[in-house]
Amino acid sequence: MPTVKSNMQGKICMVTGANSGIGKATALALAQMGATVVMVCRDRDRGEEARSEITTKSRNNAVDLLLADLSSQQSIRLLVENVQHHYTHLHVLINNAGAAFPGRRETVDGLEMTFAVNYLAPFLLTNLLLDMLKASAPARIVNVSSNSHEAGFIMMDDLQSEHYRSMSVYGQAKLAVVLFTYELARRLQGTGVTANCLHPGFVATHFGQRDARPAFRLLVKVIGSFGTSPEKGANTSIYLASSPDVEDVTGTYFVKCSPRRSAAISYDESLQRQLWEQSAKLVHL
Repeated sequence: MPTVKSNMQGKICMVTGANSGIGKATALALAQMGATVVMVCRDRDRGEEARSEITTKSRNNAVDLLLADLSSQQSIRLLVENVQHHYTHLHVLINNAGAAFPGRRETVDGLEMTFAVNYLAPFLLTNLLLDMLKASAPARIVNVSSNSHEAGFIMMDDLQSEHYRSMSVYGQAKLAVVLFTYELARRLQGTGVTANCLHPGFVATHFGQRDARPAFRLLVKVIGSFGTSPEKGANTSIYLASSPDVEDVTGTYFVKCSPRRSAAISYDESLQRQLWEQSAKLVHL
């Protein structure tokens, strides 16, 4: 595992969902390694509070905050314009942000919220930043998935989950992240940009409590009390972002900093391509 002594000087790293939990721990570790860290957060106050804490603890002033609502495609496109305006390079993109919702909701774009935030957001953000990442090669893309993907299945004719069951929809979104990662890695061969995904472990965070009813928040809090710390949950993200051991590794699923087999369905190249093509339509690429 890398330590805070690892050298990320001169590297620009973007972390989504960086104001709390795994994302915040990841951003802090990269800042401690000397990287320029671009925190992407939804809420300015919480983002600024986290940025201040990371700057103080890392003694690294190169920690920036950019705001974006990842449920909005327009917001994601504005985020990318902002990144391109402020930075000449991007060496690491960590698609960390995620959310779960107890009931079906739609985004401003009319898409089912869980699928949009957990999968379509990183799909769109990554694609819009690909030219920048390629120009910065060697570069890395790290997608945070979950072992929930193992119970997921892709309903190509119902990606918007009209028949909503929260954990099934979440599993579908996290499976989509793995499928996307493998297809992306194949498309990026020869560019110097790698793409890997991971399961962070069962982590005690505020995940799943966004806009939830009090009873659901309490349930998540009780279950989460049995989880590991966000710092331990961030280990694999940090490893994939910084370790020389995986400099040339791509198209791989990791658990506890080790390559693992993902669900059998995730290796279906036909499904990977179908999902990519349908996703491109949904985000108007």
